[in-house]
Amino acid sequence: MATIKQALISVSDKDGIVEFSQKLIASGVRILSTGGTARLLRDNGLEVVEVSDYTGFPEMLDGRVKTLHPKIHGGLLGRRDLPEHVAKMKEYDIEEIDMVVVNLYPFVETIAKPDCSFADAIENIDIGGPTMLRSAAKNYTAVTVIIDPADYAPIIDEMQAHNGAVSKERNFALAKKVFASTAAYDAAIANHLGLFPVPDAAPADQQFFPETYTWQGNKAQDLRYGENPNQKAAFYKDAKINEPCISNANQLQGKELSFNNILDSNAAFELVKEFKEPAAVYIKHTNPCGGATSNDAPLAVILRRARACDPVSAFGGIVAINQEVDEESALVLAETFIEAVIAPGFSAEARAVLAAKQALRLLESPLLGGYEAGGLEFKKVVGGFLLQERDLKEDLSDNWTTASKREPTANELATMKFAWKICKHVKSNAIVLAADNCLVGVGAGQMSRVDSVNISINKAQVPTAGSVLASDAFFPFRDGIDAAAKAGVSAIIQPGGSNRDDEAIAAVNENNMTMIFTGNRHFKH
Repeated sequence: MATIKQALISVSDKDGIVEFSQKLIASGVRILSTGGTARLLRDNGLEVVEVSDYTGFPEMLDGRVKTLHPKIHGGLLGRRDLPEHVAKMKEYDIEEIDMVVVNLYPFVETIAKPDCSFADAIENIDIGGPTMLRSAAKNYTAVTVIIDPADYAPIIDEMQAHNGAVSKERNFALAKKVFASTAAYDAAIANHLGLFPVPDAAPADQQFFPETYTWQGNKAQDLRYGENPNQKAAFYKDAKINEPCISNANQLQGKELSFNNILDSNAAFELVKEFKEPAAVYIKHTNPCGGATSNDAPLAVILRRARACDPVSAFGGIVAINQEVDEESALVLAETFIEAVIAPGFSAEARAVLAAKQALRLLESPLLGGYEAGGLEFKKVVGGFLLQERDLKEDLSDNWTTASKREPTANELATMKFAWKICKHVKSNAIVLAADNCLVGVGAGQMSRVDSVNISINKAQVPTAGSVLASDAFFPFRDGIDAAAKAGVSAIIQPGGSNRDDEAIAAVNENNMTMIFTGNRHFKH
């Protein structure tokens, strides 16, 4: 174990640093410090040695050079177990530094400000901090390195339990955290600067995607296997996510989540988040197989309506709900075997009902509302990846156009809005049928659009006459519309934009249907 005799402290986040330093001094540790940190500690009555006094060189170049000195890095990197290192340190009067406490200039917070200039970003790139952290982390067998204030208390506890010493195992864990943190810090810098073709480029001249892109995830858990038992897998999370999602949901009960559970729960929850009114959806293999909304019906009724779309496919699926689950709704959920339920809350009575389903995974998300969705998403290909914005553009009905002679009725228009939101989350080619804000049939992932139309009709458990059809992309031929008309579909919503739109419009008008063009496609692969 490494005994702490001398520590270097230089932090931008000063939360808890005074109390931590007091306890270090009480344990006999000498403290070196710089700038604002040294002033804060001294103002609180603590004895510190300025790094400039320790090295014999002043801070210079507007604070850009403070700790870049052999007496600092020699004291961090020198190996205590190598006689030649010890001799060389003694020759140059380099003392051992046993602990480094550093957190970095707030680069990410700075560039998030709307008025951040290129010069502001550059000045908030920390140089001395990462250098000290990396030096200390490399020599973890002898040096304790702390970047996270959450580690202050456990370190003090360990030192007090072991006469001022910290174990090599603890130091190794801290070193790993440091290298992960400095990697994320450098990635943020590279990602941001990669947007600028030249320094000070105006926003209009900046690239949307940087020249290199780095993303870091924190491992949440190892999974039993991947999509199939022969594939190893793990689940990584974005440490900075604030939006309610599968990654910050809390598992309340049930078996360990599988790879496919996570994918399906994500698909389900992202769909149900589309609705402001109470809604429930059933998902199987990332495609919806049931869905319903209502401002008037109890949640339990909404769940029954959603499940009725395709009760066979709902078996073994995932359910997502955008309201707190109550007792009556829990009783409905318990009627069918499902793998998981994700919702922003479960009442105590609902928890009691669902506790009987010991294997059922209950996932409680943060509350919906008051957040801003955003970010990028990856599509991995062999040897690379695709990066794109999430498909979050709100389709405002004010921008829709009626392509047919007949205008939609109020009920048709309301169901069109519902169906359009569902269709966005179905694998292409995607067709959904809906009636009275309930899903009726789904045709997903077919190579031809007319096949998806026919599947959606054949899957319907109720008569399709008077239903609404939504298509994620335009109809390349009129055959899909003719099939829908034969099934009694009365209204169609689609992006439009085909060279044969006139044929589609003619087919709609011939059958006294109504059709809306949204102008927005929602392919999903």
